[in-house]
Amino acid sequence: MHLKPLSRFFVFSSLAATAFGTSTMASAAFLDDSKAAVELRNFYMNRDFRSGTGQSKAEEWAQGFILKMESGYTEGPVGFGLDAIGLLGVKLDSGSGRGGTGLLPRSVSGEPADDYGTAGLTAKAKLSSTTLHVGTLQPIIPVLMRNDSRLLPNIYRGAWLQSKEIEGLTLDLGMLDRTSYRDSSDYEEMTVFNGGLRNITFGSNTTSDEFTFAGAKYQFMPELTGSYYYGGLDGIYDQHNFNLVHVLPLGDNQSFKTDLRYVRSTDDGGSNVDNNAFGAIFTYRIGGHGFSGGYQKMSGDTGFAYVAGGDNMLINLLQINDFGNQDEKSWQVRYDYDFAAMGIPGLSLMTRYVTGDNVDRGAGLSEGKEWERDTDIAYVIQDGPLKNLGLKVRNATVRSNFGADLDETRVILSYTLALW
Repeated sequence: MHLKPLSRFFVFSSLAATAFGTSTMASAAFLDDSKAAVELRNFYMNRDFRSGTGQSKAEEWAQGFILKMESGYTEGPVGFGLDAIGLLGVKLDSGSGRGGTGLLPRSVSGEPADDYGTAGLTAKAKLSSTTLHVGTLQPIIPVLMRNDSRLLPNIYRGAWLQSKEIEGLTLDLGMLDRTSYRDSSDYEEMTVFNGGLRNITFGSNTTSDEFTFAGAKYQFMPELTGSYYYGGLDGIYDQHNFNLVHVLPLGDNQSFKTDLRYVRSTDDGGSNVDNNAFGAIFTYRIGGHGFSGGYQKMSGDTGFAYVAGGDNMLINLLQINDFGNQDEKSWQVRYDYDFAAMGIPGLSLMTRYVTGDNVDRGAGLSEGKEWERDTDIAYVIQDGPLKNLGLKVRNATVRSNFGADLDETRVILSYTLALW
């Protein structure tokens, strides 16, 4: 059953009003279990375009503030609560010729905004081990993942019911009607990401105000977890997502992880979406070392479909690309090291390389090829007056015969301060 926008508004409003009203009742747990924190995120980003034409680079520096407040639940068989989030981004350095990093919104003339932000409330109710959240949401489920790779995360608006009544089993059901992008202060209808050579075409509507999802995740045994999720952007596409993860202990400080993923995406009457996405990644860990190898394959009439502005669960989703173009095949090698094994806790390294080919560039053209190399170095201070201050440097290089060649560096300073 599909609810029209006005009907959905009244459903959301009535649920929120119930939670708001009940949350004002005196309840020790509502206050005593509450918490609040603000994350300070200083973000510098430089993207060097190597094509030699058009904009030569995008370079911006900004300060972000992410305030999160969560109440406990009122007492009684059904507990009610209220959460809030506030997002603010402030320009430190940018210009009309250097915008476009995704840190700051831009005007029609291309001028970056001096500041931007948004805020949201979420009413919540809890019965036993089942919770309902209505309002501002940040889901991280296989068919819909919020993006938090820039100054501020993107957020969604809707309702989300989650149940954990059975040990090892998580059930999810929900619907969203709007998103606010990571570099925007507005809520908008949702659409499909169509960058690169995905070759997705639309009918009369390119956006939708209804994304529904449902699914389950079950831990069969300590070493084995499986999940199935459905996600659909009404009138545009439907998607079925399967995932199986197995971790095999191999002795002291050793393990072998197998992560298998398959996603089937089809049109929902308003597009040509037709994609099969298969991915497999294997990771061997010994001590502080992690060695990974993966393979990803696209097939069908289009590339991979997912809601624009968020992330997806493709194994080759990297700093810049996800290698989800039509018919693309891609391979990944990755190395991780946790320096705690050397007596330096808080310091970590990740480097990976992915190469893709067989991209459908159209009739008469040779296959598309691309590669990306990423390196992340991160350190979080473990004690002293600057405890929990984090520094991360991210570098990426992209080369392609059908897209832009890029060299990119991001420097992120972050500190989370607990308010209570």
